[in-house]
Amino acid sequence: MTDQTKPVVGFIGLGIMGASMASNLQKAGYDIVVHDIRREATAVHVEAGAQWADSPREVAERSEVVLSCLPSIESIEAVALGNAGILSGIRKGQAYFELSTSSPDLVKRLYAAFTEKGAHMLDAPVSGGAVGAKRARLAIWVGGDKPTYQRYEPVLRAIGDQPVHVGTIGTGLVTKLVNNCAAQATQAAIAEVFVLGIKAGAEPLALWEALRQGAAGRRRTFDGMIDEYLPARYDPPNSALRIVHKDLMIATDLARDLNVPMRFASLTLADIQEAMLRGWSERDSRSVMLLPQERAGVSVQASAEGIEEILRRDPPAPSDSKRGTLK
Repeated sequence: MTDQTKPVVGFIGLGIMGASMASNLQKAGYDIVVHDIRREATAVHVEAGAQWADSPREVAERSEVVLSCLPSIESIEAVALGNAGILSGIRKGQAYFELSTSSPDLVKRLYAAFTEKGAHMLDAPVSGGAVGAKRARLAIWVGGDKPTYQRYEPVLRAIGDQPVHVGTIGTGLVTKLVNNCAAQATQAAIAEVFVLGIKAGAEPLALWEALRQGAAGRRRTFDGMIDEYLPARYDPPNSALRIVHKDLMIATDLARDLNVPMRFASLTLADIQEAMLRGWSERDSRSVMLLPQERAGVSVQASAEGIEEILRRDPPAPSDSKRGTLK
């Protein structure tokens, strides 16, 4: 795909994640048309040459492929299907990639509505957090028409280094839900057992450095503790707790619908709900790891300098979306 053949990309939702993705599209040489409920959120993109559109419908009308990255089920539905939504402006053969974590029911409804109009809708949730989005180091899990995915894979590679076509419509979302359940349940287990070590007299940095050399640690299981948990730095968020809460609710609802027991995920969700009730919805999602500390009466906080010194001696995995060195 040359600069002459690059499609005009419509991008809707310029929040923590979307703003970086849109900027990376521009850096890759794509002309973009942008829209956000807050026009000021698009200012940096417009200054860099993006076109502003007054509505999602206008985005679809003025672009060849549309991407959206939105914070809630309600906003996804409104942007796609509402008055002046994407559906009302999309053309036959045009493609729409929804990058958010939606619900299985909504993905099916979107797919049916866009298919009826002769357009392609693909679910394409991302993983990698705000730092990964800024570095274009995102996994993008895509469900839907494979030839359409292949046609626009270069667009996806401008915003993420690991796009994968998973299968039919909805499988991208399923992959994201499985990933998030595994990540959150693992995080909950680490938070609980690390507190045991501190309560028993271990020093946080020494314990963490030692754990990184165990069988699990050598696979970098404990490197999720680097940026928020160990330095006790949960504001501003890399990924807000309310987003993780939404994702775990969707995942456990799906499990109930399919009669799949999810004991660990359900316990993890209970802690997330408790943290939400504390008013932590806009804190980093790892703030839920404070709860085991409170229950045991301990506090975990290590110096940023000490963490960096350990990482200099023993770096994170090259593929780490925040700190890895792969190009």
